[in-house]
Amino acid sequence: MALLLLAVCGLLLLLGLWGLLQGCAQDPSLALGWPPGPRPLPLLGNLHLLGVAQQDRALMELSERYGPVFTIHLGSQKTVVLCGYEVVREALVGTGQELADRPPIPIFQLIQQGGGIFFSSGAHWRAARQFTVRTLHSLGVGQSLMADKVLHELACLEEQLDSYGGRPFPLALLGWAPCNITFTLLFGQRFDYQDPVFVSLLGLIDEVMVLLGSLRIQLFNTFPQLGALLQLHQPVLCKIEEVRTILQTLLEARRPPSPRDGPVRSYIDALLQQGQEDDPEGLFGKTNALACVLDMVMAGTETTAATLQWAIFLMVKHPDVQGRVQEELDLVLAPRRPPRPEDQRALPYTSAVLHETQRYITLLPHVPHCTTVDTQLGGYLLPKGTPVIPLLTSVLLDKTQWETPGQFNPGHFLDADGRFVKRAAFLPFSTGRRVCVGESLARMELFLLFAGLLQRYCLLPAPGLSPEDLDTQPAPAFTMRPRAHNLCAVPRP
Repeated sequence: MALLLLAVCGLLLLLGLWGLLQGCAQDPSLALGWPPGPRPLPLLGNLHLLGVAQQDRALMELSERYGPVFTIHLGSQKTVVLCGYEVVREALVGTGQELADRPPIPIFQLIQQGGGIFFSSGAHWRAARQFTVRTLHSLGVGQSLMADKVLHELACLEEQLDSYGGRPFPLALLGWAPCNITFTLLFGQRFDYQDPVFVSLLGLIDEVMVLLGSLRIQLFNTFPQLGALLQLHQPVLCKIEEVRTILQTLLEARRPPSPRDGPVRSYIDALLQQGQEDDPEGLFGKTNALACVLDMVMAGTETTAATLQWAIFLMVKHPDVQGRVQEELDLVLAPRRPPRPEDQRALPYTSAVLHETQRYITLLPHVPHCTTVDTQLGGYLLPKGTPVIPLLTSVLLDKTQWETPGQFNPGHFLDADGRFVKRAAFLPFSTGRRVCVGESLARMELFLLFAGLLQRYCLLPAPGLSPEDLDTQPAPAFTMRPRAHNLCAVPRP
């Protein structure tokens, strides 16, 4: 398959170069009044300028030449890119519903059939989002009950780390706790870390995320007909089907709760109950219910798990920052007393480190939006249905907003007196209509798990390595997750 992919890429490149040699008098995007951008090659468009990994950085380089609003061609698909805090915020906050849809991305169209939360649009998206926000609140998100569940999971994670006795453990192990918190909300129960269902789900999520970030899926999304002919999408669909089978089993194991049973105990219970009510448009039928659960499993676990791994990894990479966090925790928290959400106000440096981690890693840099009507953006009138990429990396690394954008610097969130400072350009969860539905839960999870782990452990590189040896380049995947490393967690005196 690798040779076949190389052959396809080579053929497309040759065709593109041939078309270029034929001569294009001008960029067709300029002729039609679109934002400026690089001249596209026939068939390829501008793919040759983007590469495979960290395309967000390539887009930022193009912005230096073409301005904060420019056009790129992904194959034959014209896409408008927005770079920098000012233009991204204007688009996401100032346009209301005009930029609330998602474009039809071929692989997600096959996986979700237009349903779910993350890649759906229109009535399906609005209904699923409103339901999810309401349900998460009813399950205790943002309340002390949820904090208790997170701290219970922290204790389970610490027990797992203790079993290593200070010996190296895989960085990915830290993701088990946030994943289990999501599963507790979805299914009404946590899993033992050795439970076959838990192990299977984590393994499948990992494989799916790697496949979604692969060259074969990028080619499939750009050339869906050719991709279908070459079966480029089949590996990820097979893995998704395995996840769906597990979720279907968990769904069928629960009976639909009745209103007299009292408050629902899980997201699945709420979905089943909603499906029994009047639903003339079928927004909460079995297919869309399963799509919503699939989105919550994939997006709700990967993002928080990867961010926690990054946060701990960066503490090992920067032992001076780790030491300062631990000094602050020791001053504020009594010995052996776990952190609580309300402690965050008294821990400005710890909060600054967590915020800086999310800024620095740019976990999910360029999820596309789509215009729902003809929309004015940056002085250009974009037709209805235009894919638009609000490049969050360009906001989180904006030179006009951050003093040292390319460096890990917690001082970005501290004033001269060491007080925590909110920054308007801190948008790792996006903003506007499509702001992350689980933002409040993710913030609380990250604080409690991060503070709890640093309170208890001194985190070190594996024997034979120094902090300078640790590689901060992200691994190839759908998100900017850290590469596989082994670390040591030594209990603090």
